[in-house]
Amino acid sequence: MSLAGYIGCNIEIPLSDPDSNDLILIGICFSSKFDRQNVKKYQFTTPYVYEVSSDWGIEISKSTNTSTSIESKKKLIRLCEIMDSYLEKGDFFEHYTCWIGEEREERSSNLTLRLNEFDIDQIEIPEKTFVRFEK
Repeated sequence: MSLAGYIGCNIEIPLSDPDSNDLILIGICFSSKFDRQNVKKYQFTTPYVYEVSSDWGIEISKSTNTSTSIESKKKLIRLCEIMDSYLEKGDFFEHYTCWIGEEREERSSNLTLRLNEFDIDQIEIPEKTFVRFEK
């Protein structure tokens, strides 16, 4: 099984070059069209849904091993940088990480953060946490 990360937004954004060495790629990695349709229907409020490819989803919690948590923090910061370049003031994007096939399952928690105004060391984003990032 694979831990997949998804984002939802109100604007179309370009897919990443699959040959890019960026820490975060926006495109298709683990998920199927069916998985993305389910995450859109059951988790997101936005019309556009993308898989965030990073070889593993973003999972930040006390129960996550230290190296995974550190890497997830770097990925989340990079994702916020990317999305900041596309969003206008007042807009938002949504983020959700779950195991492939669990896109329809109930969320474990919800979180709203101001884009680029949160302390990465003070937040927890375990799997099945819905996060809304507001610009």
